[in-house]
This record gives sequence, structure tokens and C-alpha cells, in this order.
Amino acid sequence: MKNTKIIIGLTLSILLFSCATNPFTGKQTLALVPNSQILPMAFQQYDQFLNENKVVTGTTEATMVKNVGQKISKAAERWLNANGYQGYLDDYRWEYNLVQDKSVNAWCMPGGKIVFYTGIMPIAKNEAGVAAIMGHEVAHALANHGQQRMSAAQLQQVAGAATAVATSNKSEETQQIIGTAFGLGSQLGVMLPFSRSHETEADRIGIQLMAIAGYNPDEAAELWKRMKANSGGQAPPEFMSTHPSNDTRIANLQAWAPAAKAEAKKFGVTSFK
Repeated sequence: MKNTKIIIGLTLSILLFSCATNPFTGKQTLALVPNSQILPMAFQQYDQFLNENKVVTGTTEATMVKNVGQKISKAAERWLNANGYQGYLDDYRWEYNLVQDKSVNAWCMPGGKIVFYTGIMPIAKNEAGVAAIMGHEVAHALANHGQQRMSAAQLQQVAGAATAVATSNKSEETQQIIGTAFGLGSQLGVMLPFSRSHETEADRIGIQLMAIAGYNPDEAAELWKRMKANSGGQAPPEFMSTHPSNDTRIANLQAWAPAAKAEAKKFGVTSFK
């Protein structure tokens, strides 16, 4: 019990002094691992990924991905500067690449390293669709979601250690049952909702950025209607998924589109592609 209290005390102390502020939400977020450590690792891994995969260059789609990425990141910079966050992007090294892969996917690493797979381009369908995806991925980088997930994983390890200490006087069978329950409980109860909240946050920030960049935010919901059609209804139940359901995303994006247009108007953007 004494060791458990020590672990819990250390965990609370770490939480107290290891927080950052999300500029888009104003919320305090976990930052156990500093960006000074995360970004160099992310840049190295990104370069390694590009070296091991076929990067598409010189095509209309590849050029579109880069152009849209630049517009979205520029919109982010405009918003941050206008809201008192000058210099927020100083350590970012934006890069946008199209990679030959049939997967319907795109992703972002910390510091602005973004990849689109060719498999997602038919569903993106047009430049506004690419902007909706790009806004979402850029938002992950801006909100430091990678940092938060790494921090949460560290806390999960600490909590697991505390559970092991607390049950050390139990039978081996009891320890296994409790350990299994903790693994499932922490995944369904903490890590999955944590990831879903990041996805929802990225959707909301992303639709705002695409509007400021001059893209119609109404297209974000249309993109996810195409994503839903492409999935064929095979997605797992939302409570067991790291992402919100397609229906939830569509409803959210439709509800947020008017506010995104209003935000864009503050930057003189009143017509959209």
C-alpha cells in the first residue's frame, strides 16, 4: 500500500508540472515528453518512411497535396498570429507528401510531417475534399496530439505498475484477472475515448482552418459521407473505436460549418472553393 501511495503521489506531481495549453481550445493538455525530444525523432522517422516507400512526385494529385497543405498551414499561422501565438510554429517543419499506397488513409507526425496515400484521393474527390483531410491532419500537429498520446501512454504504464504493486499479495490467478481487467478498462475507459476526443478536436480545428484557407467547410461533411459509403458499414462500434463514428462526424461537421465560415470572415474570406 505504501509503494502504491508513492507511485500515485509521483504521478500527481508529474501531472501538475507537465502541462501545456492548446491554443485553439485553451485547455491544459498532457506534456510529459517535451517537443524538443519528440520533433527530432518524428522528423527522422518521417524521412525513414519516405525512403522506404514510393513517394509520388510531379503529378496533378501530388502537386495538389502540397499546394493545399501550404494553404492550410498558412491559414493556421494567420489564426495563431491573430490570437496572440506568434512564434508558435517556429519549430515546425511542414512537409506534405503523396505516397503510393492503396490504403484509404492520411496521417500527420508531430511538427507538421504529413502523408497522404493515393488510396484516399478518389474519396477526397476534389481540392476541397483534400483540404478537409489536410485541415484535420494539420490540426493534429497544431494541437500536439502526438505529444499527448505519448504522455498518456506513459501514465498508463505507471498506473499498470501501481496495479501490480497493489495486488502483489494476491494469488497469481487474482493478479492475472485484475491485470487483464485493468488493460481492458484503461483501453476502453481512457485511451480510446482519449483518441476519439483528439479526432473530434482535429475535425473542429480542421474545418476552421480549411475555411480560413478559402475552402468551403460544407465539403467536410460531404467528404465523410463518401468515407462512410466507402467503409460499407464495417466500422466497429464507436465505444470500441479510436475514431468517432461516421454519423457522429458528419453531424458534427454540419453543425460546425457556419461557425467556421464566421471565423473565416474575420480574415476577410467570404467566398469559398
